[in-house]
Amino acid sequence: MTVQGRGAVVTGGGRGIGAATAEALSNQGTRVVVAARTSAEIDSVAEALRGNGGEAWAICCDVTDPESIESLINQSIERLGRIDILVNNAGIATAAPLVKMSLSTWTQMWAVNTTGSFLCMRATLPQMVEHGWGRVVNVASIAGLRGAAYISGYAASKHAQIGLTRSAAAEVASAGVTVNAVCPGYVDTPMTDATIANITDKTGMNEEEALNAILATSPQHRLITSEEVAASIAFLCTDEARSINGQTIVLDGGAISTH
Repeated sequence: MTVQGRGAVVTGGGRGIGAATAEALSNQGTRVVVAARTSAEIDSVAEALRGNGGEAWAICCDVTDPESIESLINQSIERLGRIDILVNNAGIATAAPLVKMSLSTWTQMWAVNTTGSFLCMRATLPQMVEHGWGRVVNVASIAGLRGAAYISGYAASKHAQIGLTRSAAAEVASAGVTVNAVCPGYVDTPMTDATIANITDKTGMNEEEALNAILATSPQHRLITSEEVAASIAFLCTDEARSINGQTIVLDGGAISTH
């Protein structure tokens, strides 16, 4: 299974799942554009990929800004020739009771998690369809498949991202293009670190207690690794995965199926 020579854009690529995905694709011979708002992080990731023999570039981008996305796409095409693979990994999460969530917090989560995916897909799908080959993977969450207390904004935006995935997949199914989503549970990333910090701040738990509360949601009682998620994403980008379309690939250690 290979994506040798393909061109990929990975948003939110400076750390966590995005950085691991950029590495997994690069290791399979994909030329990768690593995109995010923080230049230092994406520069570091791209440099590491080049140091390992890959072809990689760092491009700053804010996925909530259509002009920034247009610039990302244009610069990526200049470097890659064409974009074969798009991984929409940029995302944010904020926890709060629904009645205490500000409109600005709600709007920002939708702007990044849902609208960002929409804008990037709208910009890249036409050329994938034109060339008869393409892979889009949206990094969603098990929160997009079920609700939970205090994450109404995040869960709603991820439910919408999954609906977007399924609808887009139906539109491009006959064109050699697939659109899928991966839905991890808690992953060992800075986002989960922020969640733990938020729990300790709001509940009075210490870090160990907060972590144990998170681990209790998984039958495997562990955090998923970024590399596990990246491996699933990389597989969805291969020729061998061409029959997988419009799907939500759940990586949660059995949390949904056992509750």
